[in-house]
Amino acid sequence: MLLGRRAERKAIERLLADARSRRSGVLVVRGEAGIGKTALLEYAHGAASGFRVERAVGVESEMQFAFAGLHQLCAPLLDRLGALPEPQQAALGVAFGMRAGDPPDRFLVGLASLNLLAEVSEERPLLCLVDDAQWLDAASAQTLAFVARRVDAERVALVLALRDHSPDPSDAHPFAGLLELGLDGLGAADAQALLATGVRTPLDERIRDRIIAEARGNPLALLELPRSAEPAKLAGGFGLPDALSVPRRIEKSFQRRSRSLPAETQLLLLVAAAEPLGDTALLRGAAESLGIDAEAAAPAKAAELLDIGARVRFLHPLVRSAVYRAAALSDRRRVHRALAAATDPQADPDHRAWHRAQATLGVDETIAVELERLAGRAWTRGGPAAAAAFLEQAVVLTPEPADRARRALAAAHATHQAGASEAALELLTVAAAVSRPTDSVPL
Repeated sequence: MLLGRRAERKAIERLLADARSRRSGVLVVRGEAGIGKTALLEYAHGAASGFRVERAVGVESEMQFAFAGLHQLCAPLLDRLGALPEPQQAALGVAFGMRAGDPPDRFLVGLASLNLLAEVSEERPLLCLVDDAQWLDAASAQTLAFVARRVDAERVALVLALRDHSPDPSDAHPFAGLLELGLDGLGAADAQALLATGVRTPLDERIRDRIIAEARGNPLALLELPRSAEPAKLAGGFGLPDALSVPRRIEKSFQRRSRSLPAETQLLLLVAAAEPLGDTALLRGAAESLGIDAEAAAPAKAAELLDIGARVRFLHPLVRSAVYRAAALSDRRRVHRALAAATDPQADPDHRAWHRAQATLGVDETIAVELERLAGRAWTRGGPAAAAAFLEQAVVLTPEPADRARRALAAAHATHQAGASEAALELLTVAAAVSRPTDSVPL
């Protein structure tokens, strides 16, 4: 629900008008979790009459897979790839794993992406919506920032929804410097109106005012926090722990709601949370191997937590993290094992290996070897962050000290190339420690 937000809606409408008139526009929508960024993107979609609309969503667990986010956005457009010059076709082809080749030049990948969007927009204006951009893999974020700074005189509009800035100056995002639209909390009148839509029981006026004050105008908090209270408490004694931030309180609310569901449904939610692709067939395959009945999805949908259609969608990204964090480690391993078994090793070896690694307790040289091999594949596709993620997991699973030291050194190199110098130093420390003769290691 996009209640209020008149100025924000006007900004979206101006952006679309500019794109129709070949004055391409880019807008970065910023705000805390639950503040209404996704709702504003939905408004943009609904207002984009005559536009072709393509979408991508950053997924936290996919941040190590190079170009995963860019592939989401561009995959439906690849039928126009042949209109690009051959070097640009080759760069995107290698980046997306469609053809073999040397690591793609990042400039060529950016130029190819820019020209692909421009080519598609010749047929009709193009609106690109990217949600949870803070969770895009580094390669995709850098490429989209490159495109955003160069798209000009095309019928293209690009809207990116992004969590608020980190207070750490070292966490500067590639989209810094682009036109931003910051979302604040709803005003008192709009907050009260939204709260009234979510509370069907008598609400003490003082309790209502307290909820509105503590939610700080956060729309998702206004809808979620009352769900956590018994009806009697809403009438006269609703207390909220002040120590928790709004996003954390929302996450706890999702955890409580998911725990109220049947055990089979909770397990299905965990499978969906551990599977970042939103692949319905893969979810069903894993669920079947776990003995989860198809009807188990109904309570999750009724609770407005999960929707299984052409894609698997959570109500909010915090549902995914809430469900996954609350699960026991043994259940997580069990779910990853089922997902690995359901994943085609030929079509998607990366995710299959990753699920197998997450399902493993202790060491396993066979999986470590597979991860090391996939790290090399990730590197050739231009993804040092992906290579580093595979190698770090391989280090954890490696039983022999010499192999562990070698992989830790390789992981440190990849991590440094990905721009994470402190993490690289930690891996060097691991390599040095396991290389040390046994009798010199203090007990």
